Amino acid sequence: MEVGIAVLAAAALACALVACVYLFRRSRRERKSAAALAGHADTADRIPLTLHPVINPDICIGSLSCLKSCPEGDILGMVDGSATLIQPDHCIGHGRCAAECPVDAIKLVFGTSERGVDLPMVDRYFESSRPGVHVIGELGGMGLIRNAVTQGVQVGQRLASTAARRGGTDVVVVGGGPAGLAAALTLKNAGRSFRVLEQGTLGGTIANYPRQKVVMTEALEVPYLGRISRKRISKEELISAWQQALRKAAVRIDEGVRVLGIEGNDGAFRVQTDKGYVDTAKVVLATGRRGTPRKLGVPGETLPKVTYRLIDAEQYGRSEVLVVGGGDAALEAAIQLAEQGTAKVSISYRGDSFAKCREANRKRVAELIAARRVRGLMSSEVTRISEKEVALTVKGAPLTLRNDYVIVNIGGELPLEFLSKLKISLERHFGEEMKKPARPGGRALAQAKEASDARPPAHLFYFATGALILAWLSLKGWDYYLLSRTARLASPLHENLRSAGRWGHGVGIVATAFMLSNFLYPVRKRSRLLSGKGSIRGWLDFHTFVGFMSPLVIAFHAAFQSNNLLATGTAGALLIVVLTGIVGRFIYGMVPSDGGKALELSEVTRRWERLRERLQPIIDGSNDPALLHRMFDAAARPVRGRSLILLFLSLPFMKLRMRLRLLRARWHFDRAAYREFRSGTLQLSKLRVQIGFYKGLKSLLRGWRLFHASLAGFLVVAIAAHIAVSVYLGYVWFR
Repeated sequence: MEVGIAVLAAAALACALVACVYLFRRSRRERKSAAALAGHADTADRIPLTLHPVINPDICIGSLSCLKSCPEGDILGMVDGSATLIQPDHCIGHGRCAAECPVDAIKLVFGTSERGVDLPMVDRYFESSRPGVHVIGELGGMGLIRNAVTQGVQVGQRLASTAARRGGTDVVVVGGGPAGLAAALTLKNAGRSFRVLEQGTLGGTIANYPRQKVVMTEALEVPYLGRISRKRISKEELISAWQQALRKAAVRIDEGVRVLGIEGNDGAFRVQTDKGYVDTAKVVLATGRRGTPRKLGVPGETLPKVTYRLIDAEQYGRSEVLVVGGGDAALEAAIQLAEQGTAKVSISYRGDSFAKCREANRKRVAELIAARRVRGLMSSEVTRISEKEVALTVKGAPLTLRNDYVIVNIGGELPLEFLSKLKISLERHFGEEMKKPARPGGRALAQAKEASDARPPAHLFYFATGALILAWLSLKGWDYYLLSRTARLASPLHENLRSAGRWGHGVGIVATAFMLSNFLYPVRKRSRLLSGKGSIRGWLDFHTFVGFMSPLVIAFHAAFQSNNLLATGTAGALLIVVLTGIVGRFIYGMVPSDGGKALELSEVTRRWERLRERLQPIIDGSNDPALLHRMFDAAARPVRGRSLILLFLSLPFMKLRMRLRLLRARWHFDRAAYREFRSGTLQLSKLRVQIGFYKGLKSLLRGWRLFHASLAGFLVVAIAAHIAVSVYLGYVWFR
C-alpha cells in the first residue's frame, strides 16, 4: 500500500512537471507568434506573395505538426491555440503544412481578400481556357521548384494517356525550366514523342540566377535521376542534375528557340517559332514569368547600364552599382557584389525594412550595411537614371549617386500580351483554394478510382479490427468474467485468466506494448527521423485507434477488477487521457471560433455607428448627450474573453445593466428613435454574449492538451512502476 502511494506520488510529480513544461513552452511560443504577428499589422507585409496556407481555427487542434514541417522556418505560429500565418511575406508555397495537418484544417490559396492575383485559367488537369494548351510551373502561379516539378510530372502523365499519337510530335513543351523538363522526362518515360523549346538555355529562369545561388531548400524527385536528397542545392548543382537526367533519357533541348504564337486547335496545333513551325497535338506552357521583368518606369531605364539580373559579380569590379529591390533576388545580388567582387554597392528599397526575404539574407545584408560594405537606402525610390548618375528620393528628400550600373530586382510580371495572343484567359484569385491536380486520365484513371472506391476507409478497418479483438478476448473468458470475485477463486479458469495468470499476464504485456505505440504519433510530429514518413492523417488515425482500444484491452488484463491503488490510479489516468483525446480529436473542432459571429458583430456595429450619426441631432439636443455617447460606445466596445463561470455569473447583472441603460435612454429619444436604439442594443448584447460564450468554451476545451500530455507522462511512470512491482513480486510470464 505504501509502495503504491509512493509510486502514485512520484507519477503525480512527473505529471505536474510535464504540465509545467508544456504550459511554459506553449505560452512562450504563443507570445513569440503574437509579437511576430503584431509586428506585421497594418503593413503590406501582411499580404502573401504567392501560394500560401489559410488555417481554419474551427478545425485546427493545435497539433504543431504544420509549424515544424515548413522548410523556411517560423512561417506559421500559434495564436489563441490555433496555427496562424505570422510571416506571410516569407511563405514561398511549399505546401508541406497542408500535407502535415492531421485534421485537414489548412487549405492552400492564391491571393487574398485584400489583393487578388491574376493567373491563367486552368482546370484540375492544368488545361487552360484554350483546349489542348496546358499551363504549369511559375506561369501558373507555382513558383517553388519542387511544386513546379510535381506539376510537370502530373501533366506529363496526363498527356501520355490522352494526347493523340502523331507521325511527328505528340507534345510541344515550351520552356526548359524545372516544370518543362519534368514534363518532358515523364513523356519520354511513357514513350511519347515531344520537343522542348527554350528561348534561353537549359534551366530556364534558373540559368539566369547568380552563381552558386541556393535555389532549393527541400528534397526533390527528378525523373530518370531519382531523389535528390540534399535539401539545399545551388543553381549549378541543380542544372548538373538535370543534365544527367537528360543524358540518361537521351532527351535533347532545343535552346535559343523563341515561341511566337500557336495556331490551330486541340489535336492539330502549329507552334510558330523564330526558327520555323512545329506541328503537334498538345502544348505545355512552362515559360515562367520572370522572362518579363517588372520595370521601374523612370526616365533612363532603357540605358544599357540597366539590367534585371546578376550573373557574375566579378564583371562589376571597381564599379558603382545600385541594386533596386527588397526581395531575396535583390539582397542576394547585393551580397554577392559585396563579397565576391570589388564593386561599391548600394541597395534601394521603398520599404523601411527588408521584409519580403529570407531571414538569412536579411541578417547578412544588415551585417554588410553595418560594416559599410553595402550602403542601405531605405524608404527610397529611383526617379531618374543617367549615364553616370542615379537620382532617388530617400524618405522624401532628393539624393543623387554616382553610378555605373543599375540592377533591378523587383520581380516579374505576367506576360499578358503573350497570353492574350495565345487566347488564354486569366482569372483573378481572391483567396481561392488551389485546384487539386487529378491523376492520369483514361482507363488508368477509371481503374484507379474503382480500386480506391472499393478500398474500405481506415476508420472502418480499425473499427472491424477492434471489434474482432474484443470479441475474441470476450469469448476466451466469457464464463470467467461474469463470475463474482468469490466464485472466480473456485473456477478452473482462475489460474489462467487472472491478471497474474499465463493468459492475463500475456494480455497485459501485449496491451502495454500496444499502448506505448501510441507515442509514435507525437514522435512522428517532432522527429526528423520520421518526418514525412507516411500520411500524418494515417498516424493520427492509428493514434486514435490505440487510444480507444488501450483501456478496453487493459480491462481484460485486469479481469475487470482493481486489486491495488497503483492499478486503480493508472486506469483512472488512462481513462482521462482517452477522454481528453476524444475532446481534442472530435469535440474541440466542433466548437466554432468567434470568427463568424465576430464578422456579424462588425456589421451590426457599423449599422450601430450609422444610427448614432443619424440620431446625432437628437443626441445633441438631449439633456445629457455625454451619457448617450457613453451608451453607444459601451455597446460597441470589443468583446473580452473570460471564463465560462465568470460569464454565467455575470450574465444576470449584464442583463440588468442593459435594462437600466435602456430605461435611462428612453427619456432622451422620441418613440421611433428609441425603438431603433433598443433594437440595436439588444442585438449587440446578444452577439456579445454569444461571442463571449464561444471564446470561453474554446478556451476551456483548449485545456485538453494540458491534461492529455501531462497524464501521458503520468502513465509512463505508472506503467513502469507497475511492471517493476510485478517483477519484484515474482509475477513473470514464463516460469
